Amino acid sequence: MSPKSNFNGLHTLGRRQFLRSAAALIALPALESFPVLSAATSTVTAKKARCLVSVGSYLGLHQNAFFPTEVGRGYTMPETLKPLADYRDAFTVFSGLDHRAANGHGAWTNFLCGNSPNSYSLDQMVADQIGQKSRFPSVQLTAGTGEGNKAMSFTKQGIGLPMIQRPSVFYKELFMSEADKARMEYMLRSGKSSIDYVLEDALRLQKSATKRDSDKLDEYFDSLRSVEKRMTQQIASIDDPIPTTDYKLPDSDPITPNLLMEAETLMYDLMALAIETESSRVLSFFIDGLGQVFSFDGEPLKAGYHGLSHHGNDPAMIRDLIKIEQSHIHCLSGFIKQLQEKKDTEGKSLLDSTIVLMGTGMGDASRHSNANLPTLVAGGGFNHGSHIAIDHTKDDVPLLGDLYITLMQRLGLEADSFSNASRNMNQLFS
Repeated sequence: MSPKSNFNGLHTLGRRQFLRSAAALIALPALESFPVLSAATSTVTAKKARCLVSVGSYLGLHQNAFFPTEVGRGYTMPETLKPLADYRDAFTVFSGLDHRAANGHGAWTNFLCGNSPNSYSLDQMVADQIGQKSRFPSVQLTAGTGEGNKAMSFTKQGIGLPMIQRPSVFYKELFMSEADKARMEYMLRSGKSSIDYVLEDALRLQKSATKRDSDKLDEYFDSLRSVEKRMTQQIASIDDPIPTTDYKLPDSDPITPNLLMEAETLMYDLMALAIETESSRVLSFFIDGLGQVFSFDGEPLKAGYHGLSHHGNDPAMIRDLIKIEQSHIHCLSGFIKQLQEKKDTEGKSLLDSTIVLMGTGMGDASRHSNANLPTLVAGGGFNHGSHIAIDHTKDDVPLLGDLYITLMQRLGLEADSFSNASRNMNQLFS
């Protein structure tokens, strides 16, 4: 069976026609006749998820080793995803999805932002709705720091949010001492006072500003108020009970961000703890990378991480690149295992209430193409276990944003659009 599918989202599909589509192996009784991709009529009615974890790989994921060759259930596990073999019923692989965004590393942030890089990102849309229900409305993490100031998460005003680079810093925020708490409160209150002062000064300036400058100041006010709101939320929760944990960082910590795999493993451990202790419901994790040279089984790879991503179809370089990407998936597998084993207050698996999205804004790093983005969704109580393939060369097919609409709806948001997408993919999880 071809991994391509002609997925027409404007019509109700008959049984025979639907059997030719990418979702052919989803249970048929519920699919005899249904409206496809209609935000108004196709909704997720199962128990809502509570948390969202977004993981993005800056240097992409090699498509040929990430996408299964078969569609539906029972596919042969592709090379990169083999570390997840024990959890194949806990995740879904998507091929053919993208945002119809521009190509190049400069447009990488389309991953969570959609067709317009550096715009309101998926995780922040969710955080603005449900983030206030926890100590940290959202958490932004990174490992494997490369060059330049990068961001994966953006506020409604398009401001890139800074990321925590060291596991030790994140650990201290999660499990801060009384001295740490006092220091944090002082910094938050000082920062909020500074923002109040700047707002007063800018309001005076606006009275004599031109129309164009006044409009710019309005945007500036929106940005400041967004930051002020987040700081106010953190101040309000500063006296909340601080959770305790038996988890200890390695004696060798602090792990520096350039120790990619070591930092990545610890960040996943800490994200699992953040969810378990209800410290945050929205977390994003940016897997960066540049010139790191990795060794496997005592043998260094032929080039640095970034160099391997520009493999030019050289088989030896692709083989080494897959080793790195498989290591990323191995770390993800450990995270999924923890969420599956940890229980919430109702005794249910944390994985059932946590949506884990892994993907990238780079479809083919060797060509700097941002089409056909490798995408994986785990947990969230969805009906998993399939490879869903979309023919991304067609015009009238789902976009990655349509999947994001489904994720937001599962989290309880009243969402019917995302960037250039305005449908959903709910029926694929029925």
